[in-house]
Amino acid sequence: MRSTLLKLFNIKSVWLILRQLRKIWVRTVSFAFLALGSVVLAQTLGRLLPLSLGEKLGAGAVEQVLNILATSMLAVTTFSLSIAVSAFSTAAGSATPRATALLQEDHTTQNVLATFLGAFLFSLVGIVALKAGYYTQAGRLVLFATTVLMIAFVVVALLRWISHLSNFGRIEDTLERVEIAAAGALNRRLEKPWLGGKPQKQPPPATAQKVCSQDIGFVQHIDMGAVSKCAKELDLNVWVVALPGAFVHRASPLMYIDGPTVDDAGLAPLRAAFSCGQRRSFDQDPKFGLIVMSEIASRALSHSVNDPGTAIDVIDRLVRILAPWRSGVDALVDYPNITVPSLQTETLIEQAFRPIARDGAELIEVQIRLHKALCSLAEMDAATFRAASAKVSQDALKRADKRVLTTQEMRRLEQISASI
Repeated sequence: MRSTLLKLFNIKSVWLILRQLRKIWVRTVSFAFLALGSVVLAQTLGRLLPLSLGEKLGAGAVEQVLNILATSMLAVTTFSLSIAVSAFSTAAGSATPRATALLQEDHTTQNVLATFLGAFLFSLVGIVALKAGYYTQAGRLVLFATTVLMIAFVVVALLRWISHLSNFGRIEDTLERVEIAAAGALNRRLEKPWLGGKPQKQPPPATAQKVCSQDIGFVQHIDMGAVSKCAKELDLNVWVVALPGAFVHRASPLMYIDGPTVDDAGLAPLRAAFSCGQRRSFDQDPKFGLIVMSEIASRALSHSVNDPGTAIDVIDRLVRILAPWRSGVDALVDYPNITVPSLQTETLIEQAFRPIARDGAELIEVQIRLHKALCSLAEMDAATFRAASAKVSQDALKRADKRVLTTQEMRRLEQISASI
């Protein structure tokens, strides 16, 4: 699907379309239109059947079945929506509000709610059409068969919903979703460490023109193809400085351009390639996933929650997320006229583990697991992780609460840290 969209639209359009397809209203409206279309199609197909066939097969019962379906689906839809909202609130309270966006994009929840609402609209329109005398006897038969098929869809959706609710919105489910999103963003950045551009080895020239943002918010996505196309047309070299996840305002630079001076009208396509919003997005921002994971651990370590087991689980998941990351990799340069700064391993390690080191300073079990996790990363790839892991480990030792931890516990932490 993604490759087909890329042929029809530019990168930013594809990103915007995919973002909309994740929203619940898209599936709900799609199922609703299918339901309405099936009601109209029933009369068309009914013209191909003998009129007497509907009487023989009991198609007259369709109105009663539709009444039952309409009454039950309205209640089920309302109840299911309240359950979903409750799960979102639970995830925001037990994990972090930043994780609720991933639950709202859950395919099972969207499909179930869309099925229930579609069945309600199908039965409602069917009742109205029957009362208006729209159907022949054969058309009633087709409507009856369609109603039976709709009931089957509803039963399957109910079974999936019941199974899904056993885990939906719980802390383990939320952690799993955040881990998948964070790992996916990091792996995509590993495939294109500089988003298809060249690595930045030196700062932009002092004569380069600064291009500032006209929005206030977070950079969510950069259409590198649009930037490259505009740069070629204007004979420019571009130094991107605001990567996805950066907070920008009207005085902060998005990029620097080297070449002929460009007026505001010429800069508009360059600025348009940067999509900004009020919140950070997981798509091109691997640091955001790590921050959300550490936020969950910090909440678990708060005195009101006091759940060090969840913090330890987060540490283990962070190791899995970071393990594939490599520094100094070679990548194809798709846009040689764009220079992009590298994503620093030290920044990734710090944003993942430093909040946990701060909030778990009093808990020896969390401190031990933290230092062992840093040691594991250093052992897996010393060139990538050792320096950053050692720095965060030393910082964690300084933060360890010596008023609570015993001398033997501190000595053990120092031994693990020294092995890095």
